Amino acid sequence: MKYRPLVVASDGVRAMMESALTARDRVGVQDFVLLENYTSEAAFIENLRKRFKENLIYTYIGSVLVSVNPYKDLEIYTKNHMERYRGVNFYEVSPHIYAVSDNAYRSMRTERKDQCILISGESGAGKTEASKKILQYYAVTCPASEHVQTIKDRLLQSNPVLEAFGNAKTLRNDNSSRFGKYMDIQFDFKGAPVGGHIINYLLEKSRVVHQNHGERNFHIFYQIIEGGEEDLLRRLGLERNTQQYQYLVKGNCPKVSSISDRSDWKVVRKALTVIGFNDDEVEELLNIIASVLHLGNVQYSEEESYTHITSDIQIKYLAR
Repeated sequence: MKYRPLVVASDGVRAMMESALTARDRVGVQDFVLLENYTSEAAFIENLRKRFKENLIYTYIGSVLVSVNPYKDLEIYTKNHMERYRGVNFYEVSPHIYAVSDNAYRSMRTERKDQCILISGESGAGKTEASKKILQYYAVTCPASEHVQTIKDRLLQSNPVLEAFGNAKTLRNDNSSRFGKYMDIQFDFKGAPVGGHIINYLLEKSRVVHQNHGERNFHIFYQIIEGGEEDLLRRLGLERNTQQYQYLVKGNCPKVSSISDRSDWKVVRKALTVIGFNDDEVEELLNIIASVLHLGNVQYSEEESYTHITSDIQIKYLAR
C-alpha cells in the first residue's frame, strides 16, 4: 500500500497559481524552450503574437534573443532599465537586448575571451536599432574616465554618420541599412571601452544613380539640401530643392513623413566633429557629395557622329 500525502492549497495560494496560469495564457512564455508544443511552427508564431500584443517584443530561445520590431517607441530603454539588467543572471529578469549585452560583457571580463554578438534579420526587423541599443548600454554602464567618455561619444556618434552615408528609404523600411557592418569594440583590463573599429561591406552603390519608385537615395544628399546653411549651399553651388537633381527624383519620393532631413543634418554635422573630422575635412567630404549631385545633372547632346556636353555650369562646379 502506498500513502499519498494530501496537499491542500489555501485560497491565497490557489488564486496566485490561477493568476500565473492566466497571465501565461495571455502573454505567452518568455522562453520558447518552455513551450509545450515546441516543435510546432504555429505555436511558435502564436506565442510571438501574444507577447507582441502586450508590447513584449523580446523572447528567448535559450540564449538566443528573438526581437519583433514594434515600429513605435517603448519605455524600456531608460537608464533605470539598464541598471536593472546590469550584473544579473541572464534568466533572472525578463528577456531584453540589455541582458544579451550584459552577458557578453561579463563573459569577456570573467573568461578573458573575445565575445561576439551577431544581429540578423530581414529589412525592417530592427537590426540597426538593436546595435544602437547595445552601444548605448555600454556607454552608460561601463567604467568611465575623461578619456573613456570621449571614446564612448565617438562610438555612439558613429551611428548617425554611418546611417547618413549608408542608409536609405526603401519600400519596406524608411531607414534601411544598404550595407553590412562589423563593429569591433576594444576594452581595457578595467572593462572600459578604449577604442573601436568599424568595417563596412557590400554598400549598395547602384542606389546613387538609380532608385526604384517609392524609394530614395542615401540620406546624406537630402540632408545637405534640406539642412545645409545658405552659405554652405552657395559654396557648393546647390539649390534648396531636391527636385532639381536627377539623382534624387528617380524614386519620386523626396520627402518621408518619418524623417526630418533638416534635423538629421544637424545631428550628422555634430557627429562628424565628435568623431574627429576637422572643418577642412568636412568641407572636402561635402564637396564630393555635391559633385555627385552636379554630375547627375550633366547633360549631353549628339551631333552627327559625336557627343558633347551642353551644361557648362555643372562642369564648372565639378572641375572646382
